[in-house]
Amino acid sequence: MDSQPKRTLHLFQGYGVEMEYMIVSKKDLRVLPITDKLIYDEVGRYISDVEFGEIAWSNELVLHVVELKTQGPVRSLEGLHCKFQEHVQKINQMLEKYDAMLLPTGAHPLMNPDTDTQLWPHEHNAVYEAYNRIFDCKGHGWANLQSTHLNLPFANDEEFAKLHAAIRMILPILPALSASSPILDGKVTGMFDSRLEVYRHNQGKIPSIAGKVIPEPVFNKKDYEEQILQKMYADVAPYDPEGTLQEEFLNSRGAIARFERNTIEIRLLDIQESPVADMAVVQATIAVIQALIGERWVALKELMSFDEQRLSRILVQVISNGQETILTDLEFLRCFGFDKKGNCTAGELWRHLANECINLEEQPEVQHALNVILSRGNLAKRILEATRLNPDTQTIEKVYTQLAHCLQKGGVYLPEKPC
Repeated sequence: MDSQPKRTLHLFQGYGVEMEYMIVSKKDLRVLPITDKLIYDEVGRYISDVEFGEIAWSNELVLHVVELKTQGPVRSLEGLHCKFQEHVQKINQMLEKYDAMLLPTGAHPLMNPDTDTQLWPHEHNAVYEAYNRIFDCKGHGWANLQSTHLNLPFANDEEFAKLHAAIRMILPILPALSASSPILDGKVTGMFDSRLEVYRHNQGKIPSIAGKVIPEPVFNKKDYEEQILQKMYADVAPYDPEGTLQEEFLNSRGAIARFERNTIEIRLLDIQESPVADMAVVQATIAVIQALIGERWVALKELMSFDEQRLSRILVQVISNGQETILTDLEFLRCFGFDKKGNCTAGELWRHLANECINLEEQPEVQHALNVILSRGNLAKRILEATRLNPDTQTIEKVYTQLAHCLQKGGVYLPEKPC
């Protein structure tokens, strides 16, 4: 919710990345609501943001989640995973005295949100209290969803139109790469991206806040404000008499325009097992967006013709089936240069895109992480390989403890060779 004015950047002149992690007990993986203690231990005050130069820490709605983020836009993503990794290890060292550690993935597999949820009680609490009053912020859709956010800049309406058009098209297939939340309440849900499934419904009381998750086809600031923001503000107003939530952050679509700082924030990505894997997903995403904006395969006008319902139908399938989703919309596939006859899977489409436009040769660690995702499946699939389909609590704890070790070491998770 930083509203500090920033200098205007053009397309791809800067990047912002945010990663959310859970704090859990080393003994049994239960969530520990101690983010405020972590921040206090570092700076001696209960504040929302701690800045360290290029990386900052901040709180989230719930007290067991800490966010690591770039402090302002960075010019290049090369080597950024190393900086995030340093802070992961610093935090884990600080959590030793609480017998705690950071845990990755988009959702805690065993958390009971009805009993385990504590909200952040300090700075910005008025916003969280407003959300809680309206939506009762318990349930997995509020208290148990960790993501990686990617912020991309635009300088004017023309650049916004291009960026929004490209992002809308890639959103439906992102969970094929990033899904990491196949287990909730100790049970395999049947969906690779359970986080996104609960996220889709968490504000159902006021449907205009999240819409269809895929944003509507609007391509300038005026139309966006009239068709998306003003409708949302009007719908929430009866529940929000103080006007606390009449801000752009209320928008919960899978990508949201932040005109106050001229960025679009992509919010669909589940967090991965370690920063290097997150950067693989982020850089693959950016490469495809760049290709779409550059009209590598089709004109931008064609991208703009897809309405949100059509794209949302694809997203819902990918949330459930990940890379195994059979994509049958041939016009959609053609927008990515996939013009072989017949359908293809989301995994095949991503492997095609990797060959077409994703070049990570100068970043071998990031390239390796992407290769694992493309050849072995997203993290959700690899988790299920390890747990099988009817895991007991002990098995889940064992696998997710391995994932926590993966995070500490900065590795890529393989069931047969945990980090």
